Amino acid sequence: MATSYELTYIVRPDLDADAKKALVERFDGILTKNGANIAKSADWATRRFAYEIAGYREGTYHIVNFTADDDQAANEFDRLAKISGEILRQMIVKRDAE
Repeated sequence: MATSYELTYIVRPDLDADAKKALVERFDGILTKNGANIAKSADWATRRFAYEIAGYREGTYHIVNFTADDDQAANEFDRLAKISGEILRQMIVKRDAE
């Protein structure tokens, strides 16, 4: 049975629209190549942070809802996002079955 996940990540605010689009496509591709089925991938909002993160005071939040049979897609996303300079923070949450 597939598990539902909600992934939120924060993109650097100084990326231009084309670079941000390429980043989102690349990371959506990482999820699908590792067995995830993406239900929704969309920008949420650009928000000001309560504290500075990597020298930035704001960032663009992106939300991805997906399902996967195992944790492979989530683990690979997390691994690559940690070494990416374009993603400031990420959080992956398993959602309860509805």
